Amino acid sequence: MKIALQSLASAVFGFVFFATALFWPAGTFDYWQAWVFIGVFIIGTMGPSIYLMVKRPDALRRRMRAGPFAETRPVQRVVITATVLMVVVVLVISALDHRFGWSAVPTAVVVLGDVLVWTGLTVSQFVIIQNDYAAATITVESGQSLVSTGLYGVVRHPMYAGTLVMMLGTPLALGSYWGLVAIPPAVLLLAVRIADEEQMLRQQLAGYREYMQQVRFRLVPHVW
Repeated sequence: MKIALQSLASAVFGFVFFATALFWPAGTFDYWQAWVFIGVFIIGTMGPSIYLMVKRPDALRRRMRAGPFAETRPVQRVVITATVLMVVVVLVISALDHRFGWSAVPTAVVVLGDVLVWTGLTVSQFVIIQNDYAAATITVESGQSLVSTGLYGVVRHPMYAGTLVMMLGTPLALGSYWGLVAIPPAVLLLAVRIADEEQMLRQQLAGYREYMQQVRFRLVPHVW
């Protein structure tokens, strides 16, 4: 019951967060792209969350421990704080773009953005189903085993790969090209997070050094 209430509270918080960051700077609720985006995001996260709540509650609990204060490594606290700020920047710029008409984004591109958001969310959520220890915070638990198959056989950080796809789709889904200007610094923050995480995994997770030789790419196959 407790985890169900936490999941519901998380969904409500997500709605309030997105609604505030989008409709306030947009100056209107007549922003269909934002409504669709919020719907895609909430449905895309709630479905897998319900599955995890029923089948793998421990994995869901790990996923819900998120935010700067949940991190144990100083670098990660800074990165997560800056990442949250960048998310707000993307949303606000996109909403201002809608308000002042800086971009003319065709409906087909908006739909493509929503597809990218949905795909990124699906990949990130599937990673949690595949790996019970995939968490929102950087940690290695006692008894944790290395997962090297499935999505982990493609790139070393498939959850972040899904996040990257979602990041690229968000401004487009919100009908903004200008929102894309905040993506490069957000990608840089993601790279810093991955570098620090791998430093810890090499030291604390058995077999990770060998896994790095087996799967060469961190985020994007044949790129990095």
